[in-house]
Amino acid sequence: MIFDEQGNEYLTELENISLSCLVFKIKEKRKFKPAKQVSLTIACAIPKKSKIDDIIDKLTQLGVDKIIPLETERVIVKLDKHKKITRRKRWEKIAQVAAQQSQRNTLPVIEEVKNIKQLLAESKDYDLKLIPALIGQRKTIKEAIAMHKPKNILVLIGPEGDFTAQELNLAVKAGFIPVTLGDNVLRVETAAVAVAAFVRLYENS
Repeated sequence: MIFDEQGNEYLTELENISLSCLVFKIKEKRKFKPAKQVSLTIACAIPKKSKIDDIIDKLTQLGVDKIIPLETERVIVKLDKHKKITRRKRWEKIAQVAAQQSQRNTLPVIEEVKNIKQLLAESKDYDLKLIPALIGQRKTIKEAIAMHKPKNILVLIGPEGDFTAQELNLAVKAGFIPVTLGDNVLRVETAAVAVAAFVRLYENS
């Protein structure tokens, strides 16, 4: 099975292998799978070590459409210009492998690393914007989705230590709705996966 960038799937037979290319014969074209009802973007603070690699792998498997690595005030990992370019290439490769493994016929967009102020300024086109928070008045994700019936969702996932009070206030002013992920404090990678899984589960329920 192979697929193209438009989400079409093809049943093929490998006819020839050379050093420069593989030649496939198309035996059957599968129908284009309709797009998901809800487009999901997750902007995730970059955690320590290489955990962002695992996050991108799992979010790809869960059908997230766009992943944005995020720098916030409490993010410890700071990437210079060169590392941002090389890491993005690696993340795109991780997403490609995860898509193959999960038989997903489209690839998520891996955007360049952004700081939170830049992201907030570019968030106007989303129908629903969510920010998990540990304190204050919050809704459940189910309540927020049911109220707005969105076509595209943006979720911010904070770093170890959470967003600062200023960052949370700026997000709320930009239209983000604080939500709860339950009583337990989740790690960055757990929170990102939990949000993606819930949105996809809710969409298909």
